Amino acid sequence: MKAIILTTDHFEDSELTEPLQQLEQAGVECDIASLQSGKIKGKKGGEVVAGMTLNEVNPDNYVLLLLPGGDAPENLRKSQRALDIAQHFFVTNKWVAAICHGPQILVSAGLLEGRKATCVDKISDELIAAGADYLDEPVVIDDKLITSRHPGDLPIFIKAILTKLQPAAG
Repeated sequence: MKAIILTTDHFEDSELTEPLQQLEQAGVECDIASLQSGKIKGKKGGEVVAGMTLNEVNPDNYVLLLLPGGDAPENLRKSQRALDIAQHFFVTNKWVAAICHGPQILVSAGLLEGRKATCVDKISDELIAAGADYLDEPVVIDDKLITSRHPGDLPIFIKAILTKLQPAAG
């Protein structure tokens, strides 16, 4: 089972590294894709390596799309390829997990109309304007969409992802 993480520089460190670590511990192979391959830096100075560019991502190879927050989604949402990948996950009914500013990519991809979702307070108006049913809750699950608000919600966010992926592992 494989997950793809889309991000770029200035991601929220814990929103990438903690899910990555726990997914890998659970046996999920994770790839990180960005605008360019190579090292990318988090807001707090952490570094990860993007093993591929967005153009190299084949969404058919993955069961989960993870969209961490920070300032990265604001840049990624300008990439049509990032939006296409997100749309592919929705069209093929695969898991999408987005935290904090991560849902901005889903807003730009036109994927939240009529969906229940949450995010960091600062962008809640964006979700509402995109037609989402915004809920201020630690984690919101709507079909195969899992959203969360901020790093303080990471334990429940990660638990929700792992719980939902478990049946797929069988």
